[in-house]
Amino acid sequence: MKVPLLVNDFLDRAGTVFGDRVGVIDEPTAEDNLGSLTYAEVARRVRALQAGLDELGVDPGERVAVVSPNAARLLELFYAVPSSGRVLVPINFRLRPEEVEYIVDHSGATVLLVDPTLEDLTTVTAKHRFTVGGESDGALLRFDREPRAWADADEDATATINYTSGTTARPKGVQITHRNIWVNSTTFGLHAGVSDWDVYLHSLPMFHANGWGMLYTAAAMGVPQVVLRKVDGADILRRVRDHGVTYLCAAPAVVNAVLDAIGEWDGPIPGAGRATRVVCAGAPPPTKTIERIESDLGWEFIQIYGLTETSPLLTINRRKREWKDDDVATAAHKLVRAGAPALGVRLAIGDSGEVLARGNVVLEGYWQQAEASIEALAGDWFHTGDGGSIDDEGYLTISDRKKDVIITGGENVSSIEVEDCLYSLPGIAECAVIGVPDDKWGETIKAIVVRAPGADVDAPAVIAHCKQKMAGYKAPTSVDFVDAIPRTATGKVQKFKLREPYWSGRDRQVN
Repeated sequence: MKVPLLVNDFLDRAGTVFGDRVGVIDEPTAEDNLGSLTYAEVARRVRALQAGLDELGVDPGERVAVVSPNAARLLELFYAVPSSGRVLVPINFRLRPEEVEYIVDHSGATVLLVDPTLEDLTTVTAKHRFTVGGESDGALLRFDREPRAWADADEDATATINYTSGTTARPKGVQITHRNIWVNSTTFGLHAGVSDWDVYLHSLPMFHANGWGMLYTAAAMGVPQVVLRKVDGADILRRVRDHGVTYLCAAPAVVNAVLDAIGEWDGPIPGAGRATRVVCAGAPPPTKTIERIESDLGWEFIQIYGLTETSPLLTINRRKREWKDDDVATAAHKLVRAGAPALGVRLAIGDSGEVLARGNVVLEGYWQQAEASIEALAGDWFHTGDGGSIDDEGYLTISDRKKDVIITGGENVSSIEVEDCLYSLPGIAECAVIGVPDDKWGETIKAIVVRAPGADVDAPAVIAHCKQKMAGYKAPTSVDFVDAIPRTATGKVQKFKLREPYWSGRDRQVN
C-alpha cells in the first residue's frame, strides 16, 4: 500500500491526538491577536478558511500569497492552503513594495493577504486582497460549511513556493512539494528529539523555508507553539521563562541578541542546564558563540546546514554520546562543523569543491525558471553553490560560498542585486559588493566603489540610496572607495581579492 505523504497529516494528528491541548499562543502585543488556541480550534479555523477559499473560487494549484511577520493567522495559512491542494507563497515582510509586487506577479497569486502593519504595501494587489485580521476572518472563515476534499491528492504536488535571493538580481521561486515538507519535518523532528513534552518558540520567521518545517513537526507531536513577532533578546528569555520553552530555531544574529541580553537579566537564566536547545543555521557561528550558548546560557547548541531549496535540512550536528565528557571549548570545535547528513540525505563534493546533495528534501524546481532548475539539478544532484569538505567522520564543513550570496543576520542577500542598485546612483563608475565578517550579524555588506571622474559621492549617500531602493537589510553598512576593481583577463571581478583583507587568518570564507 502506498499512501501519499501530505502536509495534511501534521495538523490532522494534532487535532486527533492533542485536540484539547493549547497548540498556539499568539503574539500578545499584536492588535487583534487570537490569544491561545487549542489544536482542535486551530483545525476548526483551518477548515473554515479552506471553505472560504472554496467559496471564493480558488482552485487547487492556485497560489495564495501572504506577507506577514509571525502570527497565529500566518501559521494557519501554512496548514490550510497546501492541505487543500493550493500553493502557499510566504513572502519576506521586510522587502520593499516593488520586490513584493514582483513576487506576487511572478508567482501568479490570485489571493494576497497582507499584515495591517505593512502600510507601504497598499499598492501591491491581486485578484483578491485582504488585510490579515478581522477583515480576512470575516471574508474567508466559513464555519457553516465543510471544505471540499482535495481530489487526486498528490505528494509530488507543489505545496509552497518560497522566494530566495540568488546570484541574479531577481529572486527565484523554490517549489517545495508535499513530499519535501513531509520528509524534512519528520526527519528534522527525529534528529532534534522533538516530543509532545516540548514547547516551541517561533523565533525564526515562518516565511524562512516554512519555518524550517518545524511548524509541521510541532503540530504532529502536539507541541505548543509560542508565536514571537519581533526578535528581542530579553523578550526571548521572558518567553522561555513564562512558557517553559524547550526548543527554538534561530539565525546567529538572534542567538547573539539573547547572549547580549543576559548581562542585564535579573535572576536565573531560563532554560539553563540544557533544558532548552537552540537549533542554529543561516551562517556557521564562530566557536566563541557556541561556547557562550553552552556556558553562559546553559542551553544545548545544535547546528544544521541547508538551503531553502532543500526544505531545508541537509545536515545536523548535535553532541554525540561519545562527546559527553568534552569540555565546552572542545565540544564547540566539533559543533562548529555543519554536521553529518540527515537521514535520507546523500552528500558529495564536486570537482570544483562544491557541496552536492541528493535526497527527498530537494526542490522540485524553480517556478517558471526551467534553465535555472536544470542547472541546479544537473547530474541528478542539487548544486548548493557552497564550497566545503567532508571529513573522516562524515561531517561536512562549509568553507566558502560559491554563489554571490551574503548571509547577514540569517537573511540571504544577492550581491548582484545590491550592485545593480548601486549602479543606479550617479557618480559611481564601478562597484562590487562583498560580505565581511561581523560578530553580531555573521556578515555585513560592504560596497567597494570606484567614483566616476569628478564625482564626490560619499559613503552616507551610497548607503542612503540603497536603503531607499531596497529592503534595509540589503543596504551596505560600509563603503570603501578605490581607484580600480581587480578583474580577470576576461573582465570578471576577482571578488576573492576584495575579500582577502577582511577574511585573512580565517580558514573559511563564511562567518
